[in-house]
Amino acid sequence: MGPKPKKPAGKKKISKAERQRLLQEEEERRQKEEEEARLKFEKEELERLETQRVEKEKWRQLEQKDRERRNEELEELSLLESCFPEAEKLKRETRALAQWKHYTQCDGSPDPLVAQEMNTFISLWEEEKNETFEQVIEKSKLVLSLIKKLKLILLETPPCDLENRIIAQHQGSILRLQELLSLKMDVATELLLRVREASTLVDVDSGNMEKIIRDENVSLFVWANIKKNPRYRSVKFSETQIGFEIPRVLATSNVALRLLYTRYDHVTPLRLTPATEEDYEPMVVEPVKKEEPIEKATTEEKTVIEEKASIQEVEPEPKQEREFSLVQEEETNLEVLEEIEVKRTSDHEDENSETNKYELEMRLLSEAVSAAQLHLVENIVDIPYAFEKFQVDLCHFSTLGGVYHLDILELPPQYKPVKGWVLVEIRQEGLQRFTYPPETTDEPDPENAFPPIEVTLEVHKDVIFFEDPKVIRWDTEGKRWKTDGISCVYYDRENRLLTFNLDTLGPVALIQDAHINMPYQSWELCPLDVNRVVLTVTTLFIELQIHIKENLCMLASVKLKGQEHQCHLEGRWMTPVPFILALKEAGLNIFPALYSHFYVVVNNKVPLVEVKAYRQIALLSSAFVFRWSKWNMACNSTNVVIKVKEYQAEGAENRPWSLLMFSGDRAQILRIREDSDVFSEALKDNTEFHSTLYHMVKDFASPRAMERVRSSDSLFIDSVCHMLLSIRVLSYS
Repeated sequence: MGPKPKKPAGKKKISKAERQRLLQEEEERRQKEEEEARLKFEKEELERLETQRVEKEKWRQLEQKDRERRNEELEELSLLESCFPEAEKLKRETRALAQWKHYTQCDGSPDPLVAQEMNTFISLWEEEKNETFEQVIEKSKLVLSLIKKLKLILLETPPCDLENRIIAQHQGSILRLQELLSLKMDVATELLLRVREASTLVDVDSGNMEKIIRDENVSLFVWANIKKNPRYRSVKFSETQIGFEIPRVLATSNVALRLLYTRYDHVTPLRLTPATEEDYEPMVVEPVKKEEPIEKATTEEKTVIEEKASIQEVEPEPKQEREFSLVQEEETNLEVLEEIEVKRTSDHEDENSETNKYELEMRLLSEAVSAAQLHLVENIVDIPYAFEKFQVDLCHFSTLGGVYHLDILELPPQYKPVKGWVLVEIRQEGLQRFTYPPETTDEPDPENAFPPIEVTLEVHKDVIFFEDPKVIRWDTEGKRWKTDGISCVYYDRENRLLTFNLDTLGPVALIQDAHINMPYQSWELCPLDVNRVVLTVTTLFIELQIHIKENLCMLASVKLKGQEHQCHLEGRWMTPVPFILALKEAGLNIFPALYSHFYVVVNNKVPLVEVKAYRQIALLSSAFVFRWSKWNMACNSTNVVIKVKEYQAEGAENRPWSLLMFSGDRAQILRIREDSDVFSEALKDNTEFHSTLYHMVKDFASPRAMERVRSSDSLFIDSVCHMLLSIRVLSYS
């Protein structure tokens, strides 16, 4: 047997003293680590506090520096913003010149500003009888032009220049012209339905009369039921898809169908001035007239003194007389010098008076312009109307493409040849509507006896609907648009044909959500040339590019869901207000109203901050690119955040963007970037505060850029500002 394996040695037992030593070492190590941690924490805390102290001291110094130069910066900004009252003064002069040109032209058309001329024009047209539809259409061009001018006067004129009396006068003229134009078209339709030449308008196949008259603003489709054939119930106007499917009771009645399509909307109640500024009354500065007689008297006295002095110098005098003459001459010279000094003082007072008058005028203009600009971005607190069932909310929706007047008319008596004579009965009541369905009926089943009428209409090619249009009808009794009584609506988008059923005929219109393109996804304002910029607004459906120069705006391009879309407004330069109206009428509404915040989720900014930002962006727009920033939604309502960089024709894309935050009283460049994860108001290193956007941008701008800014045209700056105020890119994007 081999040797036995040795047993492993057991664990050595630690003595009590050794255990005590180890515990003591562990405690000392723990205490050392805690002490190191404490010292580290204290050091970090001291460093943090020191950093805070340095940051606070730096912040305090920056604020102190900002306060020291604040007045100087605001004074410089005030001088630059004098372009706004200057632009308003130029626009007033332009309006006055246009009125004078109209007066000197003597073309027979009335001046819409003169109530007497408008009343005379309306009265003379009321007296004209037996006008054909073609004559009415031709006259309607002048009438529509007058209505358009009156509306522009109400929209373009600052509230301080519009008295309530003038507003009521212009709105009254608009309503009278609209009513008279509608009456004239009814009378012309009646004349058309009973002309002797009606037989030439009869369709060979059906034996019924048909007439189509088209114009740029008005289209008339008339069908007269001459044969009363119950089997002929489908009415289609030749060379169109427009028509009606009528029930048997109408196919056998002595009626006519009329579709009067107007590109304009004279049915919706007039609403041009939702709010008026009563705090700003027009002021007339009387010129100073007291200087003229003083100056005249001074000139006469001076002439007399000079004549006396010249007489005394003609003949030589004795010595005593010469001495006396010298004394008298000195006195005379003193009087002349005094008169000259009086004249200089008077001239100086005249200059001061003119200067004071100009300064007062510009100050009043500046206040009026500021009030008008602030009004553009104000939001009403409550919805202005309480809507009934089926009533259309015209704050939420807008009518597009004009109005389709659908009427069933009683066929007037026709001409009858009798023994070489032509007889016709003339009714005093004029054109009469045929009531369908009748108010009272003996039919046991009136719904089947008087079914809805199917209508097919063409949607105008110049109007853009981003969704299928909704059909509404005019309630004549309630004077409102409603959605009931309409069924089976079908829209053929490719052929732009709309088919629906109507319980009873009357004016109908198409509506679209007025805020379908809000809020915006992004925007950018970029210079193109001296006094010319392009404003790009991108929404869910479209991308619009608007060019602005001088006092004009132009739609440069429209992209519909990423594809180029040809719009009839492209390439047409217009002043801002007509341009905005034209875009709205085309369905391209990117202009919030006073009540739009009830229908769109937006980040409403404080109105005064928003106005100040738009004014200064417009001032800088000739030399700098401004763009939407996602951080504008992250900051509160008292601040706006935008991206900005200096524009250069070459290499502009490679230049970095700066994030600017502006509160109306302070501008700063943020440390964060557009792709940062968290919003922070921390100031970018090596930058300062400024009281204005202008001076903040000036810190990193080139002299050439600032020279372009200072040389910008006042009308151009005013137009850019007006578009920004109207689109409100800072609150609705």
